[in-house]
Amino acid sequence: MNEVLKAMYERRSVRKFKSDKVPHELIEQIVDAGLYAPSGMGGQPTVILAITNKEVRNKLSEANRKIGGWGEDYDPFYGAPVVLVVLVNKDHPTWRYDGPIVMENMMLAAHSLGLGSIWIHRAKEEFEQDEWKQLLADLGVEGDYEGVGHCVIGYDDYADDEYPEAAKRKDGRVFWVE
Repeated sequence: MNEVLKAMYERRSVRKFKSDKVPHELIEQIVDAGLYAPSGMGGQPTVILAITNKEVRNKLSEANRKIGGWGEDYDPFYGAPVVLVVLVNKDHPTWRYDGPIVMENMMLAAHSLGLGSIWIHRAKEEFEQDEWKQLLADLGVEGDYEGVGHCVIGYDDYADDEYPEAAKRKDGRVFWVE
């Protein structure tokens, strides 16, 4: 089977990560896959924050937890050591559509490199907060950016027989016009 299709069929959302450090080279490959995602009119309106700093990762997790309304012991990033935040410039005409493609490319790349991933929401709400707007400004990100999501990555902590299986695909979702 074609390796791209194989990754599409096999990738699952991982909700159990090891704390093991992910090599920088692998993170770079995943980020590059995101940067190569298609975008409307070739505008490339997305930016990616690659967060490997444990303190910043934990602060972001805490902000996400509060927005989600979970208890103090809950980590919405499931212990993953790397958080790749995708943001998109709202001044671009196709901004709503471009960010999710970056997320998908990164999740497929992570899987193909032997890493687990999951898309975590609430980046929009986080990056509406002054603290996270300031982080963007400190990094030199200028413009009207909205958070799309977090692609959290790491080595999965499942036993071989625990890795999530694909849900059965629903029938009646393809309509041919020939």
